[in-house]
Amino acid sequence: MFYACVRAVVAVCLRLFYRVRVNASGAEPEGPVLFVGNHPNGLIDPGLVFILTRRKVTFLAKAPLFRMPVIGWLLKGLDALPVYRKQDDPTKMGGNEGTLDAAKGALVQGRAITIFPEGKSHSEPGLAELKTGASRIALSAVREGAPVRIVPVGLTYAEKHVFRSEVLIDVGPAIDATAFQPADAASEQDSVRALTERIAEGLRAVTLNLEQWADLPLIQLAEQLFAFKQGGALDAERLRLWARGVQLFRTQEPERFEDLRAQLTSFKRRLDLVHATGPSDLALVYRPGNVTSFIVKNLLALVFGLPLFVLGLVLFWLPYQVPRAASRKAELDVQATVKFLTGFVVMLVWWAALTVTAGVLGGALLALFTFVAVPPLALFTLYFSERSDVLRRDVDVFFMLGNRARLKALLLADGERLATEVERLADEYRPKVDAAVRR
Repeated sequence: MFYACVRAVVAVCLRLFYRVRVNASGAEPEGPVLFVGNHPNGLIDPGLVFILTRRKVTFLAKAPLFRMPVIGWLLKGLDALPVYRKQDDPTKMGGNEGTLDAAKGALVQGRAITIFPEGKSHSEPGLAELKTGASRIALSAVREGAPVRIVPVGLTYAEKHVFRSEVLIDVGPAIDATAFQPADAASEQDSVRALTERIAEGLRAVTLNLEQWADLPLIQLAEQLFAFKQGGALDAERLRLWARGVQLFRTQEPERFEDLRAQLTSFKRRLDLVHATGPSDLALVYRPGNVTSFIVKNLLALVFGLPLFVLGLVLFWLPYQVPRAASRKAELDVQATVKFLTGFVVMLVWWAALTVTAGVLGGALLALFTFVAVPPLALFTLYFSERSDVLRRDVDVFFMLGNRARLKALLLADGERLATEVERLADEYRPKVDAAVRR
């Protein structure tokens, strides 16, 4: 019961904090499952597993978290297992044997566990070297007859510390751990290393795994141009292929890479100047009927929605500021954790305070109305804020490009030229990327 309540609350709150997308093909594996993920965002990463699966999952977490107020209580209530790291307290490393045995036991019983084999949360653009703990747990369970499957989970954040930014949960094909079962004790270490490398391959397949953060806007624009040329939607899987292709392109043809990067950077700068988010904005055609419909629809939304939005701003401005202030001095990879946990506690307190205040000023009926009305008002304020941001961008693009046919035509021609070059590059490097993935 405790697990189900925590799972439901955390899943809902994370969907409010982020715009979450899940990319999972096929049915979720049954029986003993080991979820392994990259670890860029502190306690948010295991929280996203609540969105991914309805199964009860046993988490492995670093031991110091169990001593923290509230977090430690939650971890113990969720039956999480402590991992003792050398950098935390070298004298307690022996406790890991009990943790590994408990994790193995969970898999033998057919349960699911989650581990982040990088061993630490970090903000590097690529995957860190994996620890062997996940492989050792899986193979020890396999040795006792458990048909363990390892599921790679890639977590890609657009801006991990920013409220209402996007996060993609990408689930890779399950890895059959029984295929790595050692023939004898002498070959056990080789099996552990082979399975660890296979897990790393699985994680690289569901993460961007960049060489440097400066490559991210480059591959995002390349994907936008390719989708524009192909006439399709943006694709997360293709974005990962761009990331791998950029590494090969930079290594094999550095001069050509630098030339294309300069052109893409210049085009991106010009798009930013006219407030366009991508080449598709340049192809918009503004017809009188469409413009009139757009104006009428948004004026009605403004007339009826603005009073509620202003009320929401007044009521929720202060609790919105507290998490931002609390996270300012935190490291980047834990900023979202601090914001999320602080925001959760502050909003509960604020909700109770508004209800009590309404009861004191207007009696029980007003208190009940406030208690019921606060959550939908908060959600509407959030929706209206996001919708107004989109509306503002659409209006900016219209006034920048709607009456500047020559500027729009020049940018569109440049975008189409670059899109053709990107498409040619994709055709050229696709076999090389596929060969690199197969290796």
